[in-house]
Amino acid sequence: MYDQIINNLRNAYNQSAEQRDQGTKSTWKLESRQVFLEQLQREGKTHLLEIGAGPGADGEFFQDNNLTVTCTDLSPEMVRLCRAKGLDAHVMDFLNLDFSDAYFDAVFALNCLLHVPKTDLPRTLQAIRRVLKPGGLMYTAVYGGFELEEVWQDDSHKPKRFFAFYTDEQVQAVFGEFFTVEQFTAVDNNTDNGLHSQILILRRP
Repeated sequence: MYDQIINNLRNAYNQSAEQRDQGTKSTWKLESRQVFLEQLQREGKTHLLEIGAGPGADGEFFQDNNLTVTCTDLSPEMVRLCRAKGLDAHVMDFLNLDFSDAYFDAVFALNCLLHVPKTDLPRTLQAIRRVLKPGGLMYTAVYGGFELEEVWQDDSHKPKRFFAFYTDEQVQAVFGEFFTVEQFTAVDNNTDNGLHSQILILRRP
């Protein structure tokens, strides 16, 4: 299931890469990204891994603020756009992070882990934890608020993408098995179905 989902996501994001590169970010994304940067700066953490980097807008932001940034994405087109921005970028999926143990000070993962099947999320989080230094910080944001695990039928991407959503309590419990949850914030996206953004600031014990 994981391999099939990854292949479909790669195809979907390859096709939407240019469009996403021209898009704008929501205010909550910009604000929470800035808050995370300031925490990294206070703690002197300078080596950041971005997972699911997309076209590199966030990686470029962190690099412009004097962090050493490594980007990964499963889409070759997204990686190409990252490299065009001067970023160190690699084609890798969640379970194949080809880095040494405890290599990074911090991890940034915006709206990408929601594509991981629920049965595969624990080993995905373990793979991320492995490359993060003890005491290292992780920012992640996903959509959730209710339980769901399926291909999103209203998705505009081709092929349609798979999503896994959790309640607020569930997402904190799942991530809390591998990290200390230092902060959780739910952001209202003004949807009729109760779907909202879930932001977690995590630390590797």
